[in-house]
Amino acid sequence: MKDLVANQLVRYLEDRGTRYIFGLCGHTNIAVLSAMANSKIHFVNVRHEQIAAHAADGYARATGKASVVLSHLSPGLTNAATGVANAALDCVPMVVIAGDVPSYYYGKHPHQEVNLHADASQYEIYRPFVKRAWRVDTPELFPEIMEKAFILAESGQPGPVLVDVPMDIFSKEIDTALFDRQRHNAKTLVKPSIDEDAAATIVRTLVEAKNPLLYVGGGIALAGATAELEAFVDHLNIPVTHSLMGKGMLRDDHPFALGMTGFWGTQFINDKCLKADWILALGTRFKEADSSSWYPDFTFNIPPSKLIHIDIEPAEIGRNFPTEIGVVADLKQALKVMLRVARELYPNGLKNPALAEDIARYRSEFRASNSELEKSDAFPMMPERILADVRAAMPRDAYLTTDVGWNKNGVGQQFPIYTPATVLTPGGYATMGFGPPAALGVKLACPDKVVISMVGDGGFGQNPAMLATAHEEGLGVIWVVMNNNAFGTIAGLQKAHYGLTYGTTFPKNGDDTLPNYAALAKAYGVEGVRVRSAADFKPALEAAIASGKPTVIDVAMVNNPTPTSGHWNILDIYSPGKHVSHVATD
Repeated sequence: MKDLVANQLVRYLEDRGTRYIFGLCGHTNIAVLSAMANSKIHFVNVRHEQIAAHAADGYARATGKASVVLSHLSPGLTNAATGVANAALDCVPMVVIAGDVPSYYYGKHPHQEVNLHADASQYEIYRPFVKRAWRVDTPELFPEIMEKAFILAESGQPGPVLVDVPMDIFSKEIDTALFDRQRHNAKTLVKPSIDEDAAATIVRTLVEAKNPLLYVGGGIALAGATAELEAFVDHLNIPVTHSLMGKGMLRDDHPFALGMTGFWGTQFINDKCLKADWILALGTRFKEADSSSWYPDFTFNIPPSKLIHIDIEPAEIGRNFPTEIGVVADLKQALKVMLRVARELYPNGLKNPALAEDIARYRSEFRASNSELEKSDAFPMMPERILADVRAAMPRDAYLTTDVGWNKNGVGQQFPIYTPATVLTPGGYATMGFGPPAALGVKLACPDKVVISMVGDGGFGQNPAMLATAHEEGLGVIWVVMNNNAFGTIAGLQKAHYGLTYGTTFPKNGDDTLPNYAALAKAYGVEGVRVRSAADFKPALEAAIASGKPTVIDVAMVNNPTPTSGHWNILDIYSPGKHVSHVATD
């Protein structure tokens, strides 16, 4: 039996359980769109491909499964590239299916072909950041390539892949048996674990250490290992620090949760890292900001601290610090074995009430140090008060997406996450504009959860057209625009080192900021509120949560920098030897 490739592709995706495809039409992919019209799959239409990629990223993080992006050729593919690269650097599984020029016109410069250095080479654009890029040269190979694409995206260290398809192949007939045979393949692979001897060595080392420490990254969420992490910590009472991407891997009110390390970490947390004699790192890359640019005096000093590192990707082990014990394993499987071994070796577990009291005292002192700012009635609002009011109004199990700037750094430092893996942050690529569309994907994945996106005005201005999708899909996301009328973090950096804010702040309309994002929201059919006093913010947020409607809350904010205690090499580049960081701007 024969059928069109486009029809068989849609049937294949249905069989894999694909519920949504994120994308934008073009003349190269409308055969697929047409085949999808009467399918169980819902096409999430966007106004810009970067929105599609970020929304698919959010969906994949919330579900733990590869999301699907459908793109047009060349400009569509490059528009999506930023979002796909963001997913790649944060190890988010994604399958990008892109149309391409007709196979029989390679090199003739048909409409929108990329061929300046090689004919039909648009798929090469993604090579630096996807796990693999395929160009489908015959329809008969397409079923196998799709199967490989999903397995690769979700296996090992997850990440995006690209399947580039000449548009004529979508419209060719193929023997349906070629797609049918893919049903016999395992859709998930058995993941590597750790042997009991290695687990026993690690557990004994931690128990016998004077100041052991766990340092966790986003790999915990990718492995679905948050419950195993908490059980392991409960049994051995070892304190836990985290990278930016490790935020929320262990609930922040756990008695042994310390907090974020590095440039935006607090002095107490960074000092705990420096004093550790053994560190067990789980699913982390020891990135620059998390590690104070690897300077030995601020966050990690390895050696003399000794490192045990477990990760699914061998290249991450020993990348930035020498490793005493390195283990390649899935973190969920590894933590299961380590917990079982720990319970066998130490059946009554370990108790460390003195450390728990020390951490509780630190938390109390930190809250007290922020109390005045969190309660300030100043307007424009203090960022600390915005974060405190959002936390107070937000359910414990709500999802939060951040962008870049205060909403990312401040959340990592001082915003408690009570349900593991419910905060989504652009880590490796630190993409401005990630948070608002990522929230759309989260809401599609978790329609019964409250989803809030905290974003700066610079980030929100990147892709406001995502509001059209929110309106059309009825996605009750709440966007809190922390509006300091600037690319605030960079403005504070430039002001500190160069004494000006050229190119980093925006002009005002009298005392008001432009654009008015609340008014813009209404133009897209979405609720919009422009807050005019600190007292009005929390009630506006509570009303938006209660309404269940997509709502933009535009709130003016003072551009004070996020406090820092760590270090970042960029400060030495701009002002060597002066110990200058960020300052407030007008």
